[in-house]
Parts: sequence; C-alpha cells; structure tokens
Amino acid sequence: MNSRDTQLKAFDRLLTIMDELREQCPWDRKQTMETLRHLTIEETYELGDAILDKDLEEVKKELGDVLLHIVFYSKIGSETYDFDIADVCNAICEKLIHRHPHIYGDITVENEDDVKRNWENLKLKEGKKSVLEGVPNSLPALVKANRIQEKVAGVGFDWEQPEQVWEKVEEELSEFKEEIKKGDKESMESEFGDVLFSMVNYARFLNINPENALERTNKKFTKRFQYLEEKAKEINKPLKDMTLAEMDVFWEEAKHI
Repeated sequence: MNSRDTQLKAFDRLLTIMDELREQCPWDRKQTMETLRHLTIEETYELGDAILDKDLEEVKKELGDVLLHIVFYSKIGSETYDFDIADVCNAICEKLIHRHPHIYGDITVENEDDVKRNWENLKLKEGKKSVLEGVPNSLPALVKANRIQEKVAGVGFDWEQPEQVWEKVEEELSEFKEEIKKGDKESMESEFGDVLFSMVNYARFLNINPENALERTNKKFTKRFQYLEEKAKEINKPLKDMTLAEMDVFWEEAKHI
C-alpha cells in the first residue's frame, strides 16, 4: 500500500485539479451544491452496487467519484468563505475524537453495544433533542426503518431476545391477515407497514442488513428473469404466449447458473 506521504500527495493533486477545473471548465464552473446533489446520490448508490457485487476495482472507482463530490462541495464552500476542505476534515476529526472517549478519554467499554450507547448519549449531550434527529427524512423507507431501530436500541429501547421479535412479527402478520379479510385498504396498508417494520427489526437481531438482503434478492431475480427472456427468444416464443409451467422450466435452470 502507499505511504502516508504518497497518500497526501495524491489528495493534494486532487485538490489542485479541482481548483483548475473550477476556474477553467465551463461545466465545473457552473455547478452549485444544488445541481450536484442528485449526482452525489447517484454516485453513492453506484458505490453501494459495487460493494454488494464485491467488485473491489469498481469500489475503488466509485469511492473516487464520491471523494470528488466531497472536494467539489468544499471548493464551493470556500468560494463563499463558509468552509473549505480543511474545515471539513477538522470537523469530522473533532467529532470522532469526542465520540470515542474510550479511545481518547477515560471511558471504559466492554463491547460494541457500549460504544453505540455512548455515541447516542453523547449526541444528546451535544444538544440533540431526540436520538432520531440524525435519521434523514429523505432516506428510503426500508433504510430509514433500520436506522430508526438502531438509534432507539442505542439508548436501550429494544427487545431482549430474537424470539421476542419473531413473536412480534407473527402478531403483526396475524393482524395483517385480519385486515385483509375486512378488505379495508387503508388498514391493510397500515398493518403491512407494521409487518415490514417488525421484519426489519428481526433482521437487525440476526445481524442482517435488510436493504442489502432485499437488493441481493432484486439482483438474483433480475438475473433469473433475464435468463428466462433469453431462452424465450431462443425458442422464438414471446413470454406472454408461454404458460407458467413452460416458464418455470427455464426459471429452475436459471437457479443453477
């Protein structure tokens, strides 16, 4: 791996290039934080895809794209004299030091759970009115549910055993079934949400990230369905003209490739 000196030189090179692009490139010069926002979200999702695919070469490239955006925002901030990249780095350094008193202070922890509890308690001492303030409103619902549960668990609001959580899942499923019988769509939707929320909670107890799990299933389904489409083309028969039994033959084949 590269030495610290080489790493710092590489970062300095990126900062220099960003200065040059901001000054000389019409597109880069035109960008604002608002125009970059959706691109940053896109780059973050692309990084997430590369991580799930375990493609480390692609992870490296996507990390570079995300890093570029961080440098870009910092450059824009410097132009209005609000902050620059040094302020960004120092701010996160100070936060990390403050939030890790077991490393930089005299606090003793026994395990990861103690670290999480200290982290949330310190945030409250910093002026947060709620441990849930740190959960962005714009997060996708599944990710948000997981983060909400992690946050409240960090201050002790949690089940004690996985079995208790599974009982809650079964309870919510039963209530969902009852609402299906009644046929009230609004109530059905409410209970379905409760089922999903409880399943996310159960996944957390099993150390399963629900977002990653669902995305892996999405990828698996997509791969198998595209195999089915390819086979349908080979026999020159549109999917809409195939029976489910015919499609199932190719679907089973897809499971083994």
